[in-house]
Amino acid sequence: MKNIIENIKDQNVIYFLEYLKYERRLSINTIDSYGENLLKLTQGTKKDILLLTTNDIRYFLQNIDATAKTKAHYLSVYNSFYNYMLFNKKIDNNPCEGIKMPKIEKKLPNYLTDEEIDRLLDIRLIKPIDYRNKAMLEVLYATGIRISELINLEFSQIDLSDCTIRVLGKGKKDRLVPLGNTAIHYLTLYIEEYRKFLLKTKTSNYVFINKDGNKISRQGFFKILKQIAKTSGVEKDISPHTLRHSFATHLLNNGADLRVIQELLGHENLVTTEIYSHLSNKKIEDDYNHHPRAHKEKDIN
Repeated sequence: MKNIIENIKDQNVIYFLEYLKYERRLSINTIDSYGENLLKLTQGTKKDILLLTTNDIRYFLQNIDATAKTKAHYLSVYNSFYNYMLFNKKIDNNPCEGIKMPKIEKKLPNYLTDEEIDRLLDIRLIKPIDYRNKAMLEVLYATGIRISELINLEFSQIDLSDCTIRVLGKGKKDRLVPLGNTAIHYLTLYIEEYRKFLLKTKTSNYVFINKDGNKISRQGFFKILKQIAKTSGVEKDISPHTLRHSFATHLLNNGADLRVIQELLGHENLVTTEIYSHLSNKKIEDDYNHHPRAHKEKDIN
């Protein structure tokens, strides 16, 4: 935060950033981001920040070269700043109140086709890490759990006899997710035959560990996935979340109820899950375009 404060001359902005640090206890990166956004506003308008009007801020946001998502973030920061100034009686009203939040277009999530999933999961099994990687990807695709839920998975959460795992999701809410036969097979194989070679002399309650016997990290899994995708010939830019999207999309395409998918994914709100309906509808439209007369003009008399 020191570098940001050195570039900011307005004492009110400095007070706001210190409030974020000492009272809100936000991270340094977040505070720096707030400072940079407020600095952009003062430099872009060339006015005292407390004297800016609604039109000044609206004009600044309309003309700055940024995406709708970035503009929405700027507006959120400015709104927080002015609310703080209002609370401290530095201003009489918040100039952001009359500005509508920019409409952010929802992007359909990236997912893999059935064929791409088959290629990705067709891992050549030679070393213990290959069996671990196979088990991780099979579990991730079979359950749709988040990467954070996968790497934090402990033995106490697995019930192989009942074919389920108990997942501690967002908001510390438990949910029970079934495991398919393929995932169970490779998970059992990894645990019983190959995990010990990675563990060596260490002990760990975590199911998936790295070659040093420690819990595998999010970054570590990401690198593994990228390498497997490259080896398998999957050309899409994928992330761990791509498997979660693929899980939900394939369930919906094969007739699963949206509310069941919501429960499996651990979504609190059905609206979050409904994005997969849009994805399914788009697939229907794309598939229909293969019809020989989909693009021909009709002869209407």
